[in-house]
Amino acid sequence: MTVSYASGQSALENAHLLVISGSATSTSILKNLVLPGIGKFTVLDHAQVTPEDAGNNFFLEGPSSIGKSRAEEAVRLLGELNEGVVAVADTSNVEELLETNPFYFTSFSIVLVHNLESKLLDKLSTFLWSVDSFPPLVVIRSAGFLAEFFIQFHEHTIIESHSETAPSLRIDKAFPALLEYSTSLDFATMDPTDHTHIPYVPILVRALQDWKKAVSMSIPDYTFPYTAQHDGRPPQTYPEKTAFKKSILDMKVKFDEENFDEAESQAYRCWSETGVPSDIAALFQDPQLSNLSPDSPPFFHLLEALRKFTLEPPHTLPLTSTLPDMKANTDGYIHLQKLYKARADEEKARFKSYLTVPIDDAMIDSFVKNAHALKVLRGKKWGALDTDPTLLVNAIAGSPKQASIHLSLSALSALSTKQVGVPPTVEALTAEAQALLAPSTELPEEFGEYIGEVARAPTADLPNTAALLGGLVAQEVIKFITKQYVPIESYCTIDLVETWTGVI
Repeated sequence: MTVSYASGQSALENAHLLVISGSATSTSILKNLVLPGIGKFTVLDHAQVTPEDAGNNFFLEGPSSIGKSRAEEAVRLLGELNEGVVAVADTSNVEELLETNPFYFTSFSIVLVHNLESKLLDKLSTFLWSVDSFPPLVVIRSAGFLAEFFIQFHEHTIIESHSETAPSLRIDKAFPALLEYSTSLDFATMDPTDHTHIPYVPILVRALQDWKKAVSMSIPDYTFPYTAQHDGRPPQTYPEKTAFKKSILDMKVKFDEENFDEAESQAYRCWSETGVPSDIAALFQDPQLSNLSPDSPPFFHLLEALRKFTLEPPHTLPLTSTLPDMKANTDGYIHLQKLYKARADEEKARFKSYLTVPIDDAMIDSFVKNAHALKVLRGKKWGALDTDPTLLVNAIAGSPKQASIHLSLSALSALSTKQVGVPPTVEALTAEAQALLAPSTELPEEFGEYIGEVARAPTADLPNTAALLGGLVAQEVIKFITKQYVPIESYCTIDLVETWTGVI
């Protein structure tokens, strides 16, 4: 995952994370956040290092750390990874802070907890959920070779989602300068070398214009007679599309002109109408736009400007100046790029005219460039799955293995609260898991595969599980902080016995 510097790295450097617990998993997560340059982190842990901690946590100095503050030892050693990161150890008690100063937890960008006691976790998650502006909560649970994590958040907007879908080149709705350039090219008398280096964009624009102007044409190689009255329309039927592709290849003057082969492979752009993608159009119905005020997040002011922009012809998203690679010489490609850049600047200026509040130019540029892949995510409260029997039934039906891991870890959390210090048994854990389900619902067949591992190692924070969690969770945290890429919205479960991850 590559984070762009302008909007991403600065967000990372300004973030302040709270990690509750100095466990092996917690320090593994922090390692993957300290190295890329998180601005500041605090480890909140009142416990002292035990022999078990010293044996499984790489960020403790073995026997010499035993008996010392786990938060202070972890912070000291993690800080050595990156001197530019501010590291803080807080030896306060989580339970006491929740009772006396719960707003302590709201001063951080994100709060992460690992294997926090069930009652404390419920209290913390409920408090952080009580106000939309409170920070997201990342809940990590692990036992032996099994684990899961979940991110509690109200709303998360993403401009740079890094979608694999490329923005439209608007070949079917060519802007005037592109249309003029494409139709001015004299293919018939052009030097063969230049002909071989015409980019596929003007080839397609020219071919489409010629097609629309044609009164009718016969399509060879078909057993039935076929004529097409184009009437200014692009190819629509399969025979028309086949004939259109053939007309592109017929423009070749040499058999090995790869630019025309490329144009033929991109011909679908001519009959795929450029408009507003359905997922972007759906964002225009977001309730935030109905209650827009000067204090609303900039994202929604930009979204409202985009909605207004699309109401005007040609009813598309703003053009981007970013072009894909294509068969062309340098001069031809640069000329085409200049055409797109000039038009994109014109449309960006028109887009900005719809804004009613001042917004940073860099954010506007990024929004316009990525307008085809915007995202608005709405999350859920931690524990919502376990309190809704219908959701659990659906999870079991759709993802039985993932649901089995979740139920096993939820059963462990519930039993640990009731039987403090008592090793759990398979029977007791199974009863707790069954209690989460409606009376008529049975545990999935796969449940037995996982509950045994939880009973075998209920408190084991294994280095290899911690290492994998460290990478996965840190990646999702970076997505949230930078607002780049799309984070996991539900429970991510991990099985290191069979080595797989899955999402409920």
